[in-house]
Amino acid sequence: MPWFVRGSAFIVLTAMMALSSPVPAQGLATTPLRQSFDLQVLWPPIPVAIAGKLQLVYELHLTNFARVDLALRRIQLLDSASGSIVGDFRESELQGLIGRIDHSAGAMEKLLIPSGVRAVAYLALPIQSSGAAGRALTHRIEYEVRSEVPELAVVEGGAFRIRDEPRLSLGPPLRGGSWAAIYNATWERGHRRVLFAVQGSVHIPGRFAIDWIKVERNGKYFDRDGSRVADWYGYGAEVLAVADSIVATTRDGVAESSVVAENPTRTSPDGAAGNYIALNLGGGWYAFYEHLKPGSIQVKPGDRVQRGRVIGLLGYTGESTGPHLHFHVSDGNAALNAEGVPYRLQDFRILGTYPSVEAFAQSRPWEPLAAGVDAERSGEFPAPFTVVEFSSK
Repeated sequence: MPWFVRGSAFIVLTAMMALSSPVPAQGLATTPLRQSFDLQVLWPPIPVAIAGKLQLVYELHLTNFARVDLALRRIQLLDSASGSIVGDFRESELQGLIGRIDHSAGAMEKLLIPSGVRAVAYLALPIQSSGAAGRALTHRIEYEVRSEVPELAVVEGGAFRIRDEPRLSLGPPLRGGSWAAIYNATWERGHRRVLFAVQGSVHIPGRFAIDWIKVERNGKYFDRDGSRVADWYGYGAEVLAVADSIVATTRDGVAESSVVAENPTRTSPDGAAGNYIALNLGGGWYAFYEHLKPGSIQVKPGDRVQRGRVIGLLGYTGESTGPHLHFHVSDGNAALNAEGVPYRLQDFRILGTYPSVEAFAQSRPWEPLAAGVDAERSGEFPAPFTVVEFSSK
């Protein structure tokens, strides 16, 4: 079976100066050089098992260096060795894959890239586990040149190799349940699509971030109308060390409101995490716990902690829509100036899932796991809006 499986993908594109067609043999007529896209994969992906299916989750950055607008028409992902197509995305799909820093949320025209503008496309490519590590991939972009006489052109680039690195295996960050894993790769302002360029380079620290929110069987996550912080079911829950580790950084003392704001207060990038803890997991990886309750942090930098130890309490500090635990793992001891990396949760039980983003937002009941589906999971990353239960020990 081939190492790849055709499927949907989320790509980040950075375009490069390139030929509109391959260089012809010597003596044949040449095609003039054309200014177009600079294509770059800034973070070569590490495979991650999401809901039991192995995927590549990464971005390709695309910058228009032409003096005219360029309209994206198609993105193909190619196996560099064989030239075979392993992902093929046309205009209807691209509209949902592309992110634009220069656009406000909800803007529809994302595929027409003006001169000097960068676009980012987000990919999640299903793959087979055998033979994936070290494989080389590249991209072919079809686009329209919006000049006086519009014409179609092609550029290739953004080559990378799949990284062969161990995926972290972690314990639960919380106890019991029911906990909903809230994230969505398509949200324009979600963790997956928030880029930070704070110290001379751009990163996505929340690439694999999950907001854990405690929910009831009826789908609600708070009593009454949810306006009081204390009415949220998860508020004050014990937060646990996910591995034997060393405390790298803590921040406490950020104040917490007793009421939930209808619209979150915008903060500086550094203040968005509120009170937080970072654990040094070893190997250059760090686990971040954010929005913790003031005065609840029970560890200090340099402390050695064992998996399962209580290190703080779930709260409502920083930039937050309601009490929850933001959890992610990155490749540096920095909340923003680091890349989010995948990990595996060792043991959890799937209770069900919200059928849609709207169902969660409207506190509608989540759907229980279908009969015959194995609820016990180990060594994978939960799917979006999955409702899970962790061990109560």
